[in-house]
Order: sequence, then structure tokens, then C-alpha cells
Amino acid sequence: MSQLVTLSIYWFGIQTIWGGLNITILPGRLDDVSRDTQGTMLAVIMVVGAVAPILVQPTVGVISDYTVSRWGRRKPYIVIGTLLDIVFLAGLALNSDFLAMVAFYFLLQVSSNFAQGPFQGYVPDLVPARQVGVASGLMGLMLTLGTIAGVGIATLGGIVDNLVLATLALGVVELVTMVVLVATVDEGRAAPPRTRSWPQIARSAWGRDILRERDVLWLLVVRLMFLGAYNATLIAIGYFRRSHGLSDADADATVFLTTAIVGASTALAAVPGGRLSDRLGRRPVIWGAAAVAGLGLLGVAVAPSPAVAVAAWVPFGIGMGVFLSADWALMADVIPKATAGRYMGILNAGTAMAGPVFIIVAGPVQDLVAGAVADPAGPRAAMGVAALFVLLSAAALTRVDPRRREDPAMAAA
Repeated sequence: MSQLVTLSIYWFGIQTIWGGLNITILPGRLDDVSRDTQGTMLAVIMVVGAVAPILVQPTVGVISDYTVSRWGRRKPYIVIGTLLDIVFLAGLALNSDFLAMVAFYFLLQVSSNFAQGPFQGYVPDLVPARQVGVASGLMGLMLTLGTIAGVGIATLGGIVDNLVLATLALGVVELVTMVVLVATVDEGRAAPPRTRSWPQIARSAWGRDILRERDVLWLLVVRLMFLGAYNATLIAIGYFRRSHGLSDADADATVFLTTAIVGASTALAAVPGGRLSDRLGRRPVIWGAAAVAGLGLLGVAVAPSPAVAVAAWVPFGIGMGVFLSADWALMADVIPKATAGRYMGILNAGTAMAGPVFIIVAGPVQDLVAGAVADPAGPRAAMGVAALFVLLSAAALTRVDPRRREDPAMAAA
């Protein structure tokens, strides 16, 4: 269990950064710039930021599959990416111009996904089938705790009126978790033999053979939709300010409370969700998670008061926790194991695209409904879009074959 925890702890550091930035710091800064176009500006940042993960994760992931070094296959990329995260976080913190924010957000996505692509190969590399559910549950737990920590640090920065220091503190947390990971994880599996040049290997990340992996492609859609719905948290500040009329300070405090409640619900559900998926199967558990999360989002959309809205986030958090663990276990089951870095990178491109795709749809819907109906109705409509995303995710899951795919060489051994 201690090995599984240290294998997962870097997720805490990664999500501390993105939870603090995406949920609190960026929406708050953009809302201060222009409330009327906040949704559209956030969509621009998310779209630009999504380009890097889509290109970088699978490419660096497959390069790490074939890397041979004294540190192993994955660690060099994790270290370099983390150090660059600190640099680009500083640039983001010290610039208030919108174009500069977009540029540094893009660079931060490049460096973070330079580390994430190789890192995500660890579970398929090292965790045996009987422990995949537990490992996936721990991953979901670390993501949740990281979100809470990131929002907490960002909220504290707002209270003391020092968002620069808060933004840099997010990077320090990631740096500490990276050191723990690198110092404690033995990568184990050797790289497969390299018969091609490095440019050829990099290009192979996007080889057409991926089109034969139908289960991987459909699972990409599942993750895109469900994790897109999770990005309803990106508009939570605007939702509480505009739909419920809270002051900026009260809205920030309510978002932190909501994040903590969602995080606690997600954390409590993550490990049991992984274990449950071992017993009942991955798909039934994910369908159950979709039903619970979707009902929670609908409750948020129609909540008559902030208290009811906060309560409605609880089932959403439970559903998200179960999904994160069962979905990650399903990913580890269906991908080809020999080049895990490549396929985990491709699947996590769905994670990278989830926020931008949701904001591209929900952001303009929010602005249009607010202009056509009433300002408080805009964020509520965006929450309804999130519920629709969960429904589409459940439908796409019907096309995924959940049977575990073993590495032929390991199966023979």
C-alpha cells in the first residue's frame, strides 16, 4: 500500500496547480476584467491550453516508452516538466495582461504534460491486475485532495491579497511531490528494444494504427464528456456571484466550501469505487456514477438558494470519485501494455480536451442565455450543459469492451 501511495502522490501535486488556477485564480481574474465576456475569455484560454496536452502527452509518452537512462524510462521527463512548471507559473503570476496570461498558460500546459505523459505509464507498467482498482482509487483520491489544496491555497492568497505568492505556492507543492515520487518509485520494467530513430518514434504516437483500437477511441470520448462535466467547477464563482447574488468575498468563500465538500465526497468514494469496479465490473460502476453525478448537476442548475446548490454538489462529488477510480482502472485494462505511455497519453488527451470542449459549449451558452433571458440564468444554463455531458459519456461507454488486455510477453511469462 505504501508503494501504491507514493506511486500516486504526484497526482496531488499536479492537481494542486490546476485546481487552484482553473477553479479560483483564473475565473476570478477574468471576472474582474469583464463579467460580460468572462465565459468567452475563459474559453479562449482553455482552447489555447488544450493544444499542448493533445500534442505533448502522447508524443513524450511514447518517447519515454523507449527511453533508457540511469533514472529509468519516465523519471527524466517528470523532473524536467516539474521544474519548467515553476518557471511558467511565475510568468502567469506576474502578468495581468490577457494575452500574456494566455501565453504562459499555454507554456504551463506544455511543461506539465511533458511530465504527465510519461508519469501516466506507471500504473500499466508496475501495478498487477489484482491491484489496478485500488491504485486507480488512490489516484482519484490524490486528484481530489490536490484540488482541495489548490483551491485552499488560492483562496488564502485572495484573503491576504497576494495571488502572486499563492500561484507560486502551487508549484512548490508539485515540486515536493515530484521529489517524493522520484526518490521512492522503482520503475522496474525495462524499455522495449528500439528499432527506429527518435523522430520516427515521436511520430508513431499518432500512427494510424490507433484507429484499430476502437475501445481506446470510445473510451477517449467517455472521458472527454464526463471530465468535461467536471469543469462545471470552472464557472462556480460566476454561478454563485450571478445566479445567487453573492458578493465577491462570499462567492469565493462559498466556492472554497463547495470545493471542499465535493472533494471530501470524491475522496470518500474514490477508493471504494475502484474496489467496487473490481467486483461488479468497470462499466456498471461508471454508469452508476454517471446517474448520481448527473442528478447532482441538475440540482445545482435549479437550486433556489446557495445552501441547496452546495448540497447538490455532494452527489456530483460522489459520482466523480467513483468515475475517476473505475475509469482509470478501465483505461489500464484496455490499452496495449507494451507502449503504455503512448496510449495513456492519448486517453489523457481526453482529459486535456475536456475543459476546453466544455467551456467552448457552456461558456457561449452562458453568455447567450444571460443576454437573452437574464444574467442569473446564464450560469444555470451552463450547469445544465454539464449534466448533458454526463449523459453523453454514459452513452459512449456502451461501445467500450471492458475485457482486460494483457501484454503478450507478460502473459506468456
